[in-house]
Amino acid sequence: MVSPGSHSPSAPFAAKRYELLTLGDELLLGLTGNGHLTFIGAQLGRRGVLLQRNVTITDEADAIARQFRESWATADVIITTGGLGPTCDDRTREVLAEVLGQKLVFDRAIEKAMEDRFAAFGRKMTPNNLKQAYRFERGEVLPNAHGTAPGLWVEQDGKVLCMLPGPPNELQPMFVEQVLPRLAKLGLLLDREAYVQLRTAGIGESALETRLQPVFDRHGDALSVAFCAHQGQVDCRLSSPSEKFSSAQLEAVAAECAQLLGEDFMCYGHDSLAKVCADLLRAQEKKLAVAETATGGLLAHAFTEVCGACKFFAGGVVCCSNDAKMQLLDVPECLLLQHGSVSPEGAVAMATGAAETLSADYALAVTGFAGASAAEGAGGNPVGTIFIALHAPHGVWSKKLSYPGPRPTVKSRAVNAALDWLRRELLRAQSGAVASVRRTGVMQ
Repeated sequence: MVSPGSHSPSAPFAAKRYELLTLGDELLLGLTGNGHLTFIGAQLGRRGVLLQRNVTITDEADAIARQFRESWATADVIITTGGLGPTCDDRTREVLAEVLGQKLVFDRAIEKAMEDRFAAFGRKMTPNNLKQAYRFERGEVLPNAHGTAPGLWVEQDGKVLCMLPGPPNELQPMFVEQVLPRLAKLGLLLDREAYVQLRTAGIGESALETRLQPVFDRHGDALSVAFCAHQGQVDCRLSSPSEKFSSAQLEAVAAECAQLLGEDFMCYGHDSLAKVCADLLRAQEKKLAVAETATGGLLAHAFTEVCGACKFFAGGVVCCSNDAKMQLLDVPECLLLQHGSVSPEGAVAMATGAAETLSADYALAVTGFAGASAAEGAGGNPVGTIFIALHAPHGVWSKKLSYPGPRPTVKSRAVNAALDWLRRELLRAQSGAVASVRRTGVMQ
């Protein structure tokens, strides 16, 4: 019987209690999403640590002190985010120093780093920024290469306090490049991933488990399996909490699962659909272009998030009006008048125009009705109707999709469907198994 839950290894750090304190009125007011919980929880989980609790606190000093005292009494590792900046509502550093009985000392090296950063941007540093140059007397500094507020690190009473700045572009690289290695060196988490993850696309969670169950059954309780469904993909994590399986054995089981899944297997690890497509395009020395209406540039954004996009991505066109389609993609006016812009013919013309205009080998086009309005849902096509077209060196095809739901959901699902179609086509081209028949269909 396969254990369906935890993938935490039976290591000494498994008993350590981790807590995350996210600070800021903006989080409680809903002005900013708590992405820190998602990011830090995922990073710790990959290293075999389950985050035990996340508490979001106001910027008030009493609230911060009260919650920190409670967490410090029970947790082994406390991570805080926010409240390290230069303004009057940034109180975390001062409050926690008082609770721990430590003095804050001015660090000239931090001041110099801030001065250099302001100079590089051609700006003058105001005096209140010097507030960020204080560190714990018996603590260390985590340099901030992407902002002015450094992180702070304290080891006291057999516990660890890690204080991180609030902006995600500052926090995330600091956590990956500095915090995780420090925790691993202290033996508080693994120095590698705690599981092997298979990422799939185009198959649902229940169908995925059913497909792979025969593999799981052969390995009994030595194998732990966990699933996580995302928009457009499902992850399957394989681990061995009892340590009966080595990393090599887990990888062998994962390879068996991948073979069984065929084209539904997307990748090992955590790459996005766009990244997988990008790697396939680069490997085949091909270029891609996109044309979008309903998705408003989200498809192009997905590819430009991948490092080195210029090597495989020729460009994209967002053209909502018929005039734009005719002028930028050379879509014939007569085609739009006869079939409409939201049609398989319209999508094919957009994809072909993008490929020819931008000199690309492959092109994706998305058109449709993403959300309710007086003008949408015309011509017998309800809101949520999407047409995707794929232009390839050996032909061009279209698919009709039906995605009832809110506008953001429709757009996201349309992007994922387009990416997965391209991924499968590139896999077939790579293996030399490109079908010569026209691929059409409706996806519900």
